[in-house]
Amino acid sequence: MNSPAMESAWKATAQATQIPSMYGHVDFSITPERFTVEIGGQSDLAEEFSAWRPQLLANEKQVARIKAYTMMGDLVADAYAALIPEYGFQRLVKMLEQACDHGMESVPSAPPALVRFIQEMERLPAWLDPKLIAQGARLERNAYVHSAPFVIRGGIIGTFLNKYAALPMVLTGALSSKAAARRINETAFFFASMVMPGALDRHSAAFKSAAMVRLMHSMVRFNLLTRGDRWDVKTYGIPIPQIDQMPAGLLWVPQLALRAFRQGRSFTPAERAHVELARYRCFLLGLPEELLAETPQGIAGLYLTRHATLRKGFDETSSGLVRATMAADLTPDRSLAGRLHAWLERGFSKIHIVRNVMRGNKHAAAEAGIQVGPADHISAAAASILIAARMTLYGIAARIPMIRDAADRSLVRKLTRQLAQYGHAEFTTNADTYRPAHASQINENGHR
Repeated sequence: MNSPAMESAWKATAQATQIPSMYGHVDFSITPERFTVEIGGQSDLAEEFSAWRPQLLANEKQVARIKAYTMMGDLVADAYAALIPEYGFQRLVKMLEQACDHGMESVPSAPPALVRFIQEMERLPAWLDPKLIAQGARLERNAYVHSAPFVIRGGIIGTFLNKYAALPMVLTGALSSKAAARRINETAFFFASMVMPGALDRHSAAFKSAAMVRLMHSMVRFNLLTRGDRWDVKTYGIPIPQIDQMPAGLLWVPQLALRAFRQGRSFTPAERAHVELARYRCFLLGLPEELLAETPQGIAGLYLTRHATLRKGFDETSSGLVRATMAADLTPDRSLAGRLHAWLERGFSKIHIVRNVMRGNKHAAAEAGIQVGPADHISAAAASILIAARMTLYGIAARIPMIRDAADRSLVRKLTRQLAQYGHAEFTTNADTYRPAHASQINENGHR
Protein backbone atom coordinates (compact mmCIF):
# COMPACT_ATOMS: atom_id res chain seq x y z
CA MET A 1 0.00 0.00 0.00
CA ASN A 2 1.27 3.45 -0.82
CA SER A 3 2.40 5.66 2.03
CA PRO A 4 0.62 9.00 2.69
CA ALA A 5 3.70 10.80 1.37
CA MET A 6 3.62 8.79 -1.88
CA GLU A 7 -0.09 9.48 -2.16
CA SER A 8 0.60 13.22 -1.83
CA ALA A 9 3.28 13.05 -4.54
CA TRP A 10 0.86 11.19 -6.83
CA LYS A 11 -1.81 13.87 -6.28
CA ALA A 12 0.67 16.58 -7.26
CA THR A 13 1.68 14.74 -10.44
CA ALA A 14 -1.95 13.97 -11.32
CA GLN A 15 -2.64 17.69 -11.75
CA ALA A 16 -1.02 17.49 -15.19
CA THR A 17 -3.64 15.07 -16.48
CA GLN A 18 -6.59 16.47 -14.54
CA ILE A 19 -6.05 20.12 -15.56
CA PRO A 20 -3.72 19.97 -18.60
CA SER A 21 -4.37 23.57 -19.63
CA MET A 22 -2.79 24.75 -16.39
CA TYR A 23 -0.38 21.98 -15.39
CA GLY A 24 0.24 19.99 -18.58
CA HIS A 25 3.64 21.57 -19.20
CA VAL A 26 4.87 21.34 -15.58
CA ASP A 27 7.63 18.82 -14.86
CA PHE A 28 6.59 17.40 -11.50
CA SER A 29 9.76 15.31 -11.23
CA ILE A 30 11.87 18.37 -10.44
CA THR A 31 12.79 19.66 -7.00
CA PRO A 32 12.34 23.44 -7.11
CA GLU A 33 15.11 25.67 -5.81
CA ARG A 34 12.84 26.96 -3.01
CA PHE A 35 12.81 23.49 -1.44
CA THR A 36 15.98 22.68 0.48
CA VAL A 37 17.09 19.78 2.66
CA GLU A 38 20.76 20.74 2.70
CA ILE A 39 21.97 20.51 6.28
CA GLY A 40 24.35 23.44 5.82
CA GLY A 41 21.97 25.48 3.69
CA GLN A 42 20.02 28.51 4.85
CA SER A 43 16.33 27.89 5.44
CA ASP A 44 13.41 30.03 6.55
CA LEU A 45 13.43 28.36 9.97
CA ALA A 46 13.71 30.91 12.80
CA GLU A 47 17.09 31.03 14.52
CA GLU A 48 15.63 29.84 17.82
CA PHE A 49 14.69 26.54 16.15
CA SER A 50 17.86 26.10 14.06
CA ALA A 51 19.14 23.31 16.32
CA TRP A 52 15.94 21.36 15.60
CA ARG A 53 16.46 21.35 11.82
CA PRO A 54 18.45 18.08 11.50
CA GLN A 55 15.79 16.27 13.51
CA LEU A 56 13.01 17.79 11.42
CA LEU A 57 14.73 16.80 8.16
CA ALA A 58 15.26 13.27 9.48
CA ASN A 59 11.49 12.72 9.33
CA GLU A 60 11.49 11.55 5.72
CA LYS A 61 7.71 11.06 5.47
CA GLN A 62 7.04 14.58 6.71
CA VAL A 63 9.66 16.09 4.41
CA ALA A 64 8.23 14.18 1.43
CA ARG A 65 4.75 15.47 2.26
CA ILE A 66 6.00 19.06 2.42
CA LYS A 67 7.79 18.63 -0.90
CA ALA A 68 4.68 17.25 -2.58
CA TYR A 69 2.51 20.14 -1.39
CA THR A 70 5.13 22.63 -2.59
CA MET A 71 4.08 21.45 -6.06
CA MET A 72 0.35 21.34 -5.34
CA GLY A 73 -2.30 23.92 -6.10
CA ASP A 74 -6.02 23.78 -5.33
CA LEU A 75 -7.39 21.12 -7.68
CA VAL A 76 -11.07 22.03 -7.24
CA ALA A 77 -10.71 25.82 -7.59
CA ASP A 78 -8.00 25.46 -10.26
CA ALA A 79 -10.35 23.41 -12.45
CA TYR A 80 -12.84 26.28 -12.30
CA ALA A 81 -10.22 28.97 -12.95
CA ALA A 82 -9.01 26.97 -15.96
CA LEU A 83 -12.29 27.93 -17.65
CA ILE A 84 -11.05 31.51 -18.12
CA PRO A 85 -10.43 31.06 -21.88
CA GLU A 86 -14.01 29.79 -22.33
CA TYR A 87 -15.98 32.00 -19.95
CA GLY A 88 -13.74 34.98 -19.26
CA PHE A 89 -12.42 36.33 -15.98
CA GLN A 90 -15.39 38.46 -14.96
CA ARG A 91 -18.04 35.87 -15.78
CA LEU A 92 -16.35 33.22 -13.62
CA VAL A 93 -16.32 35.67 -10.72
CA LYS A 94 -19.98 36.58 -11.20
CA MET A 95 -21.11 32.96 -11.41
CA LEU A 96 -19.26 32.08 -8.20
CA GLU A 97 -20.78 35.06 -6.41
CA GLN A 98 -24.25 34.09 -7.64
CA ALA A 99 -23.79 30.49 -6.48
CA CYS A 100 -22.60 31.62 -3.03
CA ASP A 101 -25.38 34.18 -2.56
CA HIS A 102 -28.35 32.35 -4.04
CA GLY A 103 -27.40 28.69 -4.47
CA MET A 104 -26.29 26.62 -7.45
CA GLU A 105 -29.84 26.48 -8.82
CA SER A 106 -29.64 30.24 -9.47
CA VAL A 107 -26.78 29.80 -11.96
CA PRO A 108 -28.21 28.74 -15.33
CA SER A 109 -26.10 26.14 -17.17
CA ALA A 110 -23.49 26.19 -14.42
CA PRO A 111 -20.26 24.49 -15.52
CA PRO A 112 -19.56 21.17 -13.70
CA ALA A 113 -16.35 22.62 -12.28
CA LEU A 114 -18.36 25.28 -10.41
CA VAL A 115 -20.83 22.68 -9.12
CA ARG A 116 -17.99 20.57 -7.76
CA PHE A 117 -16.27 23.62 -6.27
CA ILE A 118 -19.36 24.58 -4.24
CA GLN A 119 -20.21 21.00 -3.30
CA GLU A 120 -16.72 20.34 -1.97
CA MET A 121 -16.95 23.40 0.28
CA GLU A 122 -20.46 22.51 1.46
CA ARG A 123 -19.47 19.07 2.74
CA LEU A 124 -18.20 19.49 6.30
CA PRO A 125 -15.80 16.56 6.77
CA ALA A 126 -16.16 14.14 9.67
CA TRP A 127 -12.77 15.16 11.05
CA LEU A 128 -14.11 18.61 12.01
CA ASP A 129 -16.29 19.31 15.08
CA PRO A 130 -18.96 22.00 14.45
CA LYS A 131 -19.49 22.65 18.18
CA LEU A 132 -15.78 23.24 18.75
CA ILE A 133 -15.62 25.53 15.70
CA ALA A 134 -18.48 27.68 17.04
CA GLN A 135 -16.84 27.77 20.47
CA GLY A 136 -13.53 28.85 18.93
CA ALA A 137 -15.26 31.64 17.01
CA ARG A 138 -16.91 32.96 20.17
CA LEU A 139 -13.60 32.86 22.06
CA GLU A 140 -11.79 34.79 19.32
CA ARG A 141 -14.32 37.57 18.75
CA ASN A 142 -12.77 39.72 21.46
CA ALA A 143 -9.34 39.60 19.80
CA TYR A 144 -10.72 40.20 16.29
CA VAL A 145 -12.60 43.29 17.42
CA HIS A 146 -9.89 44.88 19.54
CA SER A 147 -6.54 43.47 18.43
CA ALA A 148 -6.80 42.32 14.81
CA PRO A 149 -7.19 45.83 13.29
CA PHE A 150 -3.77 46.67 14.75
CA VAL A 151 -1.90 43.49 13.74
CA ILE A 152 -3.32 42.70 10.30
CA ARG A 153 -0.74 44.84 8.45
CA GLY A 154 2.10 43.07 10.26
CA GLY A 155 0.56 39.69 9.56
CA ILE A 156 0.43 40.42 5.83
CA ILE A 157 4.03 41.65 5.81
CA GLY A 158 5.14 38.43 7.48
CA THR A 159 4.11 36.54 4.33
CA PHE A 160 6.28 38.77 2.12
CA LEU A 161 9.62 38.18 3.85
CA ASN A 162 10.53 35.20 1.71
CA LYS A 163 11.01 35.89 -2.00
CA TYR A 164 9.97 32.38 -3.03
CA ALA A 165 6.56 32.72 -1.39
CA ALA A 166 6.02 36.42 -2.18
CA LEU A 167 6.71 36.53 -5.94
CA PRO A 168 3.15 35.76 -7.19
CA MET A 169 1.86 38.95 -5.57
CA VAL A 170 4.40 41.04 -7.47
CA LEU A 171 3.64 39.46 -10.83
CA THR A 172 -0.07 40.18 -10.45
CA GLY A 173 0.26 43.88 -9.70
CA ALA A 174 0.37 44.06 -5.91
CA LEU A 175 3.22 46.56 -5.61
CA SER A 176 1.11 49.70 -5.38
CA SER A 177 -0.04 51.00 -1.99
CA LYS A 178 -3.63 51.03 -3.29
CA ALA A 179 -3.47 47.35 -4.22
CA ALA A 180 -1.81 46.58 -0.88
CA ALA A 181 -4.58 48.38 1.03
CA ARG A 182 -7.21 46.38 -0.84
CA ARG A 183 -5.40 43.13 -0.10
CA ILE A 184 -5.11 43.97 3.61
CA ASN A 185 -8.79 44.87 3.89
CA GLU A 186 -9.88 41.76 1.99
CA THR A 187 -7.69 39.59 4.21
CA ALA A 188 -9.07 41.25 7.33
CA PHE A 189 -12.61 40.78 6.03
CA PHE A 190 -12.08 37.06 5.45
CA PHE A 191 -10.57 36.31 8.85
CA ALA A 192 -13.05 38.50 10.74
CA SER A 193 -16.02 36.90 8.97
CA MET A 194 -14.84 33.51 10.24
CA VAL A 195 -15.59 34.46 13.86
CA MET A 196 -19.06 35.85 13.27
CA PRO A 197 -22.05 33.82 14.51
CA GLY A 198 -23.23 31.46 11.78
CA ALA A 199 -19.82 31.17 10.08
CA LEU A 200 -20.65 27.48 9.51
CA ASP A 201 -23.72 28.48 7.50
CA ARG A 202 -23.50 27.67 3.80
CA HIS A 203 -24.72 31.20 2.96
CA SER A 204 -22.44 33.01 5.43
CA ALA A 205 -19.98 35.74 4.51
CA ALA A 206 -17.19 33.40 5.63
CA PHE A 207 -18.18 30.76 3.06
CA LYS A 208 -18.36 33.25 0.23
CA SER A 209 -15.13 35.04 1.10
CA ALA A 210 -13.27 31.70 1.34
CA ALA A 211 -14.58 30.72 -2.09
CA MET A 212 -13.51 34.06 -3.54
CA VAL A 213 -10.05 33.81 -1.97
CA ARG A 214 -9.60 30.37 -3.51
CA LEU A 215 -10.69 31.58 -6.94
CA MET A 216 -8.35 34.56 -6.72
CA HIS A 217 -5.40 32.30 -5.93
CA SER A 218 -6.35 29.88 -8.71
CA MET A 219 -6.64 32.71 -11.22
CA VAL A 220 -3.14 33.80 -10.23
CA ARG A 221 -1.89 30.25 -10.85
CA PHE A 222 -3.63 30.07 -14.21
CA ASN A 223 -2.23 33.41 -15.28
CA LEU A 224 1.34 32.57 -14.29
CA LEU A 225 1.46 28.94 -15.41
CA THR A 226 -0.05 29.53 -18.86
CA ARG A 227 2.52 32.19 -19.71
CA GLY A 228 5.79 30.36 -20.05
CA ASP A 229 7.92 33.47 -19.69
CA ARG A 230 6.38 34.69 -16.43
CA TRP A 231 6.94 31.84 -13.98
CA ASP A 232 9.95 29.60 -13.33
CA VAL A 233 8.72 26.33 -11.82
CA LYS A 234 12.30 25.10 -11.41
CA THR A 235 12.96 27.94 -9.02
CA TYR A 236 9.64 28.62 -7.31
CA GLY A 237 7.55 25.46 -7.63
CA ILE A 238 3.81 26.03 -8.11
CA PRO A 239 2.50 29.59 -7.52
CA ILE A 240 0.77 29.91 -4.14
CA PRO A 241 1.16 26.21 -3.28
CA GLN A 242 -0.95 24.59 -0.59
CA ILE A 243 2.05 24.36 1.71
CA ASP A 244 2.15 28.19 1.80
CA GLN A 245 -1.57 28.33 2.58
CA MET A 246 -1.11 26.27 5.75
CA PRO A 247 0.69 28.86 7.93
CA ALA A 248 -1.49 31.65 6.51
CA GLY A 249 -4.68 29.81 7.44
CA LEU A 250 -3.51 28.63 10.85
CA LEU A 251 -2.44 32.15 11.90
CA TRP A 252 -1.22 32.05 15.51
CA VAL A 253 -2.17 28.40 16.19
CA PRO A 254 1.40 27.14 15.48
CA GLN A 255 2.68 29.37 18.30
CA LEU A 256 -0.03 27.95 20.54
CA ALA A 257 1.07 24.43 19.56
CA LEU A 258 4.75 25.18 20.11
CA ARG A 259 4.04 26.50 23.61
CA ALA A 260 2.04 23.40 24.53
CA PHE A 261 4.66 21.10 22.95
CA ARG A 262 7.50 22.71 24.89
CA GLN A 263 5.49 22.39 28.08
CA GLY A 264 4.92 18.71 27.34
CA ARG A 265 1.14 18.89 27.47
CA SER A 266 -1.95 18.54 25.33
CA PHE A 267 -4.20 21.42 24.34
CA THR A 268 -6.59 22.76 26.95
CA PRO A 269 -10.32 22.65 25.99
CA ALA A 270 -10.22 26.35 25.06
CA GLU A 271 -7.05 25.91 23.02
CA ARG A 272 -8.60 22.93 21.26
CA ALA A 273 -11.50 25.18 20.20
CA HIS A 274 -9.06 27.72 18.75
CA VAL A 275 -7.33 24.93 16.84
CA GLU A 276 -10.59 23.56 15.45
CA LEU A 277 -11.63 26.98 14.18
CA ALA A 278 -8.27 27.31 12.42
CA ARG A 279 -8.62 23.84 10.87
CA TYR A 280 -12.09 24.74 9.59
CA ARG A 281 -10.76 27.99 8.14
CA CYS A 282 -8.04 26.04 6.34
CA PHE A 283 -10.56 23.47 5.09
CA LEU A 284 -12.63 26.25 3.51
CA LEU A 285 -9.42 27.46 1.86
CA GLY A 286 -8.97 24.03 0.28
CA LEU A 287 -6.34 22.44 2.50
CA PRO A 288 -6.45 18.65 3.06
CA GLU A 289 -6.63 16.92 6.44
CA GLU A 290 -3.04 15.68 6.24
CA LEU A 291 -1.79 19.29 6.50
CA LEU A 292 -4.11 20.06 9.41
CA ALA A 293 -2.93 18.18 12.47
CA GLU A 294 -4.84 18.51 15.75
CA THR A 295 -2.15 17.83 18.39
CA PRO A 296 0.60 20.22 19.55
CA GLN A 297 3.29 17.87 18.26
CA GLY A 298 1.59 17.38 14.90
CA ILE A 299 0.95 21.08 14.25
CA ALA A 300 4.40 22.18 15.42
CA GLY A 301 6.10 19.46 13.37
CA LEU A 302 4.35 20.37 10.11
CA TYR A 303 4.81 24.09 10.64
CA LEU A 304 8.51 23.90 11.50
CA THR A 305 9.27 21.39 8.74
CA ARG A 306 7.69 23.71 6.19
CA HIS A 307 10.03 26.50 7.31
CA ALA A 308 13.01 24.12 7.60
CA THR A 309 12.60 23.13 3.93
CA LEU A 310 11.85 26.60 2.53
CA ARG A 311 15.04 28.21 1.29
CA LYS A 312 15.76 31.59 2.86
CA GLY A 313 15.59 34.51 0.48
CA PHE A 314 14.87 38.21 0.67
CA ASP A 315 15.30 40.51 -2.30
CA GLU A 316 13.87 43.62 -3.92
CA THR A 317 10.70 41.66 -4.66
CA SER A 318 10.03 41.18 -0.97
CA SER A 319 11.23 44.67 -0.09
CA GLY A 320 8.87 46.26 -2.61
CA LEU A 321 5.89 44.41 -1.17
CA VAL A 322 6.85 45.42 2.36
CA ARG A 323 7.19 49.08 1.39
CA ALA A 324 3.86 49.07 -0.46
CA THR A 325 2.11 47.42 2.47
CA MET A 326 3.57 49.86 4.98
CA ALA A 327 2.52 52.80 2.77
CA ALA A 328 -1.05 51.52 2.38
CA ASP A 329 -3.75 53.79 3.76
CA LEU A 330 -6.16 51.56 5.68
CA THR A 331 -8.35 54.26 7.23
CA PRO A 332 -10.76 56.10 4.89
CA ASP A 333 -12.13 57.98 7.91
CA ARG A 334 -10.54 61.47 7.89
CA SER A 335 -12.09 62.58 11.16
CA LEU A 336 -9.90 63.23 14.20
CA ALA A 337 -10.77 59.78 15.56
CA GLY A 338 -9.93 58.19 12.22
CA ARG A 339 -6.57 59.93 11.98
CA LEU A 340 -5.76 58.99 15.57
CA HIS A 341 -6.54 55.32 14.85
CA ALA A 342 -4.34 55.43 11.74
CA TRP A 343 -1.44 56.84 13.78
CA LEU A 344 -1.86 54.21 16.50
CA GLU A 345 -2.21 51.37 14.01
CA ARG A 346 0.84 52.26 11.94
CA GLY A 347 3.11 52.61 14.95
CA PHE A 348 1.82 49.43 16.53
CA SER A 349 2.28 47.56 13.23
CA LYS A 350 5.90 48.63 12.95
CA ILE A 351 6.81 47.58 16.49
CA HIS A 352 4.84 44.34 16.12
CA ILE A 353 6.75 43.48 12.95
CA VAL A 354 10.15 44.24 14.49
CA ARG A 355 9.47 42.25 17.66
CA ASN A 356 7.47 39.30 16.33
CA VAL A 357 8.31 38.97 12.65
CA MET A 358 11.90 40.25 12.62
CA ARG A 359 12.64 38.75 16.05
CA GLY A 360 13.82 42.11 17.37
CA ASN A 361 16.31 42.69 14.54
CA LYS A 362 15.93 46.43 13.84
CA HIS A 363 18.66 46.35 11.21
CA ALA A 364 16.84 43.65 9.21
CA ALA A 365 13.61 45.62 9.57
CA ALA A 366 15.28 48.77 8.25
CA GLU A 367 16.70 46.83 5.28
CA ALA A 368 13.18 45.59 4.56
CA GLY A 369 11.92 49.17 4.49
CA ILE A 370 10.49 49.43 8.01
CA GLN A 371 11.93 52.51 9.70
CA VAL A 372 11.05 52.84 13.38
CA GLY A 373 11.29 56.18 15.17
CA PRO A 374 10.42 57.56 18.62
CA ALA A 375 6.88 58.47 17.53
CA ASP A 376 6.28 54.85 16.54
CA HIS A 377 7.23 53.65 20.02
CA ILE A 378 4.84 56.17 21.56
CA SER A 379 1.92 55.23 19.31
CA ALA A 380 2.62 51.52 19.78
CA ALA A 381 2.64 51.90 23.55
CA ALA A 382 -0.61 53.84 23.49
CA ALA A 383 -2.23 51.26 21.19
CA SER A 384 -1.05 48.43 23.42
CA ILE A 385 -2.65 50.01 26.47
CA LEU A 386 -5.89 50.60 24.57
CA ILE A 387 -6.00 47.01 23.24
CA ALA A 388 -5.19 45.48 26.63
CA ALA A 389 -7.80 47.57 28.44
CA ARG A 390 -10.58 46.70 26.02
CA MET A 391 -9.74 43.03 25.80
CA THR A 392 -9.43 42.70 29.56
CA LEU A 393 -12.80 44.33 30.09
CA TYR A 394 -14.53 41.98 27.65
CA GLY A 395 -12.51 39.04 28.95
CA ILE A 396 -13.85 39.63 32.44
CA ALA A 397 -17.39 40.04 31.13
CA ALA A 398 -17.10 36.70 29.29
CA ARG A 399 -16.55 34.96 32.63
CA ILE A 400 -19.61 36.45 34.33
CA PRO A 401 -22.73 34.39 33.46
CA MET A 402 -25.17 37.29 33.96
CA ILE A 403 -23.52 39.53 31.34
CA ARG A 404 -21.63 37.02 29.18
CA ASP A 405 -24.20 36.91 26.38
CA ALA A 406 -24.72 40.68 26.39
CA ALA A 407 -20.97 41.21 26.07
CA ASP A 408 -20.82 38.78 23.16
CA ARG A 409 -23.68 40.57 21.40
CA SER A 410 -21.77 43.81 21.83
CA LEU A 411 -18.71 42.22 20.20
CA VAL A 412 -20.84 40.99 17.30
CA ARG A 413 -22.22 44.50 16.73
CA LYS A 414 -18.71 45.95 16.75
CA LEU A 415 -17.46 43.26 14.41
CA THR A 416 -20.37 43.91 12.03
CA ARG A 417 -19.38 47.59 11.84
CA GLN A 418 -15.76 46.56 11.37
CA LEU A 419 -16.63 44.33 8.43
CA ALA A 420 -18.55 47.21 6.84
CA GLN A 421 -15.48 49.45 7.22
CA TYR A 422 -13.36 46.96 5.30
CA GLY A 423 -15.64 47.66 2.34
CA HIS A 424 -16.90 45.34 -0.38
CA ALA A 425 -14.38 42.52 -0.60
CA GLU A 426 -13.87 41.58 -4.25
CA PHE A 427 -11.02 39.08 -3.80
CA THR A 428 -9.80 39.44 -7.37
CA THR A 429 -6.54 40.35 -9.05
CA ASN A 430 -6.18 42.72 -11.98
CA ALA A 431 -8.40 41.36 -14.76
CA ASP A 432 -6.08 42.87 -17.39
CA THR A 433 -3.45 40.25 -16.56
CA TYR A 434 -5.74 37.51 -17.81
CA ARG A 435 -6.85 38.94 -21.14
CA PRO A 436 -4.18 37.35 -23.37
CA ALA A 437 -5.17 33.83 -22.24
CA HIS A 438 -7.61 32.92 -25.03
CA ALA A 439 -8.70 29.38 -25.82
CA SER A 440 -6.94 29.49 -29.19
CA GLN A 441 -3.62 30.14 -27.48
CA ILE A 442 -3.65 26.94 -25.41
CA ASN A 443 -3.61 23.52 -27.02
CA GLU A 444 -5.01 20.36 -25.45
CA ASN A 445 -1.73 19.55 -23.71
CA GLY A 446 -1.58 22.93 -22.02
CA HIS A 447 1.21 24.36 -24.18
CA ARG A 448 1.04 27.84 -25.61
